Amino acid sequence: MKRTKYTAAAAALLAAAALTLTACGSDDASDPVAVVSEDASSKGAVTVLDQPFEKPDLVLTDTHGKKYDLRAETEKRPTLVYFGYTHCPDVCPLTMNNIAVAKKQLPRTEQDKLRVVFVTTDPKRDTPAELGKWLKGIDPDIVGLTGGFAKTQAAARSLGISIEPTTKDKNGKVVSTHGTQVIAFSPSTDKGYLLYSQDATVDDYTKDLPRIIDGRKP
Repeated sequence: MKRTKYTAAAAALLAAAALTLTACGSDDASDPVAVVSEDASSKGAVTVLDQPFEKPDLVLTDTHGKKYDLRAETEKRPTLVYFGYTHCPDVCPLTMNNIAVAKKQLPRTEQDKLRVVFVTTDPKRDTPAELGKWLKGIDPDIVGLTGGFAKTQAAARSLGISIEPTTKDKNGKVVSTHGTQVIAFSPSTDKGYLLYSQDATVDDYTKDLPRIIDGRKP
């Protein structure tokens, strides 16, 4: 697996200017995803950050309707964070399924240590109940979070990930534009050292998860 090293500042600039933003129309799951700006995929599926990201100070509502403090709940735990939404036709479910498949290959004790957090970028439609129903079909252990868009957007931006409020296209379809990166946080430092693009495969996650869970340097 090819890796690329960047400082956190450089990664943030890349995220703002070059990393994938995907606009997803939700009325028809067969619609193709329209890429707004291309990911620098030639640099590999995984970016290793020389200066890691701080974990966002984010408190939202989980799928049980309870408040969930991201920092407190995932402190000293290996954690993957992704921003997406349930009506996304392919990128979001593909990413979550890739992680879920890789996770299931871990020993049960390691699965229990890992936290996978899905933060919706479409909180108006992704209620706790809807989010829970969607995630149950992928992996019921994934933490789903929903809440104020402004807070979610600020948290995503702190990780160099751009997300925009949902809009309607000329055909009246609801469109959500969001970055497609997964950030992996180390249990040793609670900082994010690895950034996965949408090109990351099950094999990529399968190879990396044991190291992430152990808190080893990437």
